[in-house]
Parts: sequence; C-alpha cells; structure tokens
Amino acid sequence: MAADDGDNTKFSAIYDSSSPSQPLLSKPSTSALGSPRRSDPESDPTQFLQISYNFGPRPFKDIPFLLLFNLFVLSTFGFGIFSVFHRNSDYGSSSSFTYDLSSSSCVKNSTSTNWASSSVMIPSSDSVFEKDLIWSLVVTLILSVPLCFLVLVLLKHYTKQIVYACLPLFVAFPIFFNVYWFVACTLSSSCSDVLPLAYRILVLVFVFLIIGIIVWIQVANWHRIELTIHIIGVASDALSKNLKLFLVLPLLTLGLVVYYAPIVVFLVFARFNGKFVPRESDGEYSCEWKQDSWVPAYFALAIVTMLWSLAVMVEMQVYVISGAISQWYFSKEDSMPKKCIRTSLRNAFGQSFGTICLSGILIAVVRVVRAIVDNAREENPQGIVNLVLRCCASALLGAIDYLNKFTINFAAITGEAYCTSAKMTYELLRRNLLSAVFVETVSTRILTGIVFVLSSAYAVATWAVLRGVSNLGKDSYLVAVLAWLVLIVILAFLVNVLDNVIDTIYVCYAIDRDKGDVCKQEVHEVYVHLPISRSNRSPLIPNALNA
Repeated sequence: MAADDGDNTKFSAIYDSSSPSQPLLSKPSTSALGSPRRSDPESDPTQFLQISYNFGPRPFKDIPFLLLFNLFVLSTFGFGIFSVFHRNSDYGSSSSFTYDLSSSSCVKNSTSTNWASSSVMIPSSDSVFEKDLIWSLVVTLILSVPLCFLVLVLLKHYTKQIVYACLPLFVAFPIFFNVYWFVACTLSSSCSDVLPLAYRILVLVFVFLIIGIIVWIQVANWHRIELTIHIIGVASDALSKNLKLFLVLPLLTLGLVVYYAPIVVFLVFARFNGKFVPRESDGEYSCEWKQDSWVPAYFALAIVTMLWSLAVMVEMQVYVISGAISQWYFSKEDSMPKKCIRTSLRNAFGQSFGTICLSGILIAVVRVVRAIVDNAREENPQGIVNLVLRCCASALLGAIDYLNKFTINFAAITGEAYCTSAKMTYELLRRNLLSAVFVETVSTRILTGIVFVLSSAYAVATWAVLRGVSNLGKDSYLVAVLAWLVLIVILAFLVNVLDNVIDTIYVCYAIDRDKGDVCKQEVHEVYVHLPISRSNRSPLIPNALNA
C-alpha cells in the first residue's frame, strides 16, 4: 500500500486540478469513489483517476523512439545521397572490361562504348482495350468520391434500410456470379477444354459451401443486427461532423508515396556502387561486377525504414481520426472546436510522434514475425519444436495485439506515452466491465458486405456499358474486374475509417462511464447495450502491465 500511496501522490502532483491548464486527469469525486461498478473489489478505488480529453498543452512523449526513427530516416537519405554521387558509371558494361596481366586487375577498353546500337522493339498493343481500360478507371476514380459521401450520408440517415436491403444481396450476388461463370464456361468451348466438367462442378460446389458459411454467419449473428445498425449510424454521424478527414487522410497516404520516391531512387543507385574485379575459372580470368560491402547493409536499412514508415503512417491516420472524433465527443454541440483536425495533426507530428513511432515499430515487427511464422508453418509443418515455437510466437504476438488495440486511440485523447496509455486503457476498460479486445465485429462484416455489394453492382454496370458501346468482347470482363478492384479499395478505405471511429467512440464512452458523465446521450443509448466483458482479467496481460 505504501507504493500505491506513492504512485497516487505522484499522479496527483502531475495532474493537479489547480494547474492553469485544463487538467487531463482529475481526482474522482466522492460519488464516483462509492460507485458499485468497480469490478475488482480487492483494488483500492482511490488509485483510479478520472480521465478526460487533454485540451491543454501536451509534453513530448517516447522521445527515444522519436530520435531513433529520425536517425533511421536521416541515415537512409544520407547514405542514399552518397550512393548517387559515388556510383560507378561503368555498371552493366562488363564486356568493356578485360583482365590485365601486368596489373592483375580489370581495365576498361579505350575503344568500348556504353551505348548499345541495337534498337528496342516495342510490342504493339490493342489501342481500343487500353483506351477503354483507361477511361473506365478514370471514371471509376472520379465517381468514387461522390459515391463515398453518398454511402456515408445513407449510413447516417438510413442505416437500417441500407443494412436490411444489402443483407440478402450478400448471398444473392455470390450465387449469381457462381452460376453465371459455370454456365458461361460450359457454353464456351475454349473454357471447357481448359477446365473439364468435373473440375467445374468441384469449384461450383466449393463456392456454394463458402456461400453457406456466409449464410450461417448471418443467422448466428442475427440477434446483434439491430445493435450493429445503431453503432454504424452513430459512427457515420460522428464522421459526418469531421468530413475534412477525407481530405487529410488521403494526403497523408500521398505524402508517404512522395516520401518513398527518393528512397526507391536511392535503392536503384545503390546497386551502381562497386567495381569490376577479376575472377578465375578453369585457369582463365574474367571480369565480374562486385558490389561494395556496404550496399547490402544499406538495402536492409532502407527496407526497414520503409516498413517502419508505412506502419507510422497507418498509426498516424488512426491518431488523427481518434483525436478529431474525441474532440467532437467531449465538446458540446454549440461549442465544437473548429480546428480539431489541425490540432490532431499538430499533436501527431509533434508531442505524440514518438508514441506513434513506437506503436508503428511494434506493429511492423508483429506483421513481419507473423509472416515468418506462417511461412515456416507452410514449409515445415512437422516437428514438436516448431509447433512449440509457433505457439509461443502466436501467444506473444496476440498479447502485443491485445495491448495495442486501443492504445493509440487513448494516446490521441490524453497525450500520454505509449506504455502508460496501454496500461491505463486496459485498466479503464477492465474496471468498467468492457472488452479490451474488440468492440463489435459484426459491424465490420456488414460494412465489408455493403462495400462488396456496391462494388459488384458497379462492376456489372461497367460490363453492361462496355458491351453496349464497345467491341471489346471478352476483354470487357477484365476491365469490369479492374474497375471493381479500384472501387472496392476506395470504399474499403471508408470502412477502415468507420472502424477507427467506432473504436474511438468506444474509448470515449468508457471514459464517460468511468466518470459517471454523459457527453453524448445518443452514444450512451447505443453502446450501453454492448455485452460486458466475461472476464475481469486476461491470463497473459495483467502481469505484464503491472510489471
């Protein structure tokens, strides 16, 4: 208890309500301390401090990871610039070098030239197919923007109608496509020759089994449809209050592409750093290209930097979404901050950038290790040692995912460091009997199904238009599929944003519930119906959090 009292004294000193800035954490009131909803009777309720959005200035957090990320970036660009100016212009011209016996080295022939005189033959292509493909993709990109806003408006005002209208189509569209391809392939002699009848029937039955699984999932989760509809409606309403996110988030992705461009150029020029060295084979000497010893290390550095930067960009988007939505949640209807997205961007690129870097490297490591484990399972599935290692790796990766689920959302709200946010988020959800693993998985499945239905309908319309106005023939199927891919990727971006909004509102609702406050009545009316956590503690996480 002495240690707990010391911790309480420290937190009270940091988050004193007498501070001139608006406090992040304030001491709980007497009524809150006596609340019966504390889930752990053995814990002292006075150790919990009420959490609120930090509108005031925030200190820099996780500075070591901020400096480490900047070191990786500066090193990648520094050595990349060196590789450009230090490149060997003779790369690729091995025929111009011969072995000199007197100097025991490779020398360049004075009469050689680096330019090849042979002409390059450019294969001819179908100009009609290229023109129709380009126009179809351009029109899809143009229409995707108003379509995203239309879907958001419909989900906000007509959520129930949209969901119930799309639920039968989740099954109808796959059945239609499955029967259509089977009939079309049977009637086509070329397809029938490539795919015999037995294989066609096997694929047909397999797809119908998948459709049966989809039907079973719908039936099993039917009792949660109404709750999911309300959750999607609340998230759509919150996102409609922050429409500038649809401009900021794509710009962040575009910024990553621009940031990647010079690194890719550096990787190309890094291959030009080296020299021709003699090589003996059967008593004869020839000249071969040998890269400088630092080039492989630079490739590893650049690849790690690119992976880390990608993960940072993903976490940056989550942080910006969480910051903007949480400001909307904790503000009154008539006093919503006008620069909430700008504030979130400033915090993301400023005081919390180290936290985002730490979360990004953890996610990148988890993804890489999980890919290695999956690859090892496919290559060598046998052996008790491999089985034990895979189980340990899966448990560790699952624990990291468990801790990282709502950490960035909480950090965007409070401005705390990564480890502090992970611990406080877990404790916040645990003592309010809320799940620290997921909010509502059915909402993601329904949104994904809606995206699939809309994209499929658009692909069918694209194919019908191409069949009517052009003579592409079978190539019209390929153009329609590519248009379907483009639209489904763009609409999947909308689904990802809505998922992050749902998670952020979930954390905000937990903060409200912890304080006994109600900032958004419409949110409480929906989220109060979420099932409570079935276990107060996880068997893996608490010891790690309390360490």
